[in-house]
Amino acid sequence: MAPRQIAVAATGAFGADVLERLAVEHDVVQLLTRPDKPRGRGRRVASPPARDVAERLGIPALQPERLDESVELGADTVVVCAYGLLIPNELLERALWLNVHPSLLPRWRGAAPVERALMAGDEETGVTIHRTVEALDAGPIAARRAFPVAPGDDAGAVYVRAAEVAAELLRDVLAEDEPRFAPQSEEGVTYAEKIRPEDRELDPAAPPVQLVNRVRALSPHIGARLGDLMVWRARVGDDGSFEPVEVQPSGGRRMVYDAYLRGRR
Repeated sequence: MAPRQIAVAATGAFGADVLERLAVEHDVVQLLTRPDKPRGRGRRVASPPARDVAERLGIPALQPERLDESVELGADTVVVCAYGLLIPNELLERALWLNVHPSLLPRWRGAAPVERALMAGDEETGVTIHRTVEALDAGPIAARRAFPVAPGDDAGAVYVRAAEVAAELLRDVLAEDEPRFAPQSEEGVTYAEKIRPEDRELDPAAPPVQLVNRVRALSPHIGARLGDLMVWRARVGDDGSFEPVEVQPSGGRRMVYDAYLRGRR
């Protein structure tokens, strides 16, 4: 049986990871991704991570500023993962859109499900494959699988595991001529709001476990702040206090916290 032709709508690192895994087993004929934009300290214009993967794999990419009826879809099934653009109803009606969401929906609908789950101290999360609808992450579910979150896992580790699980779930869903969907529960709905600047600040008066969870949630890409110090790894010390483990001074490189303290003496 020939692999199913699919398009993928993805932009960020998580979407790029899922795209790469899907391309191993499926015929990915098109990528929809966001336009190039300035990145990093030098603010040089760069392509999104998903576009970089598509170029390496020879997958044609479209980068519309917004989606409307003029966008030509390359397949009648589109897998959406960390895309970041609103998909209008005109396009939703033109294909089967399957959204990859890294949480156990209906918990943590929204923009930052992994980060919010870690901030909340969740010991379990997962991946949900659901039909994309106009309401935020509210579509009927085709597949869903939980996995444990280890105490030392940061957001990077959870996203990698989520990408692995997503590829496994999609293997089964895409093998069906007509995927079966179950309505999503409206009980237990929580929302994962986008990470704001104030979410990055570490309040020394907060409980140490809460601070450690915030550091885990914002590592390795966003970063939690303790004054002008970025904290990438932390733990609760033997005396129950909050202990930074890996930090980055403003304008400096990442280093172990003890080395940072020695440099200040």
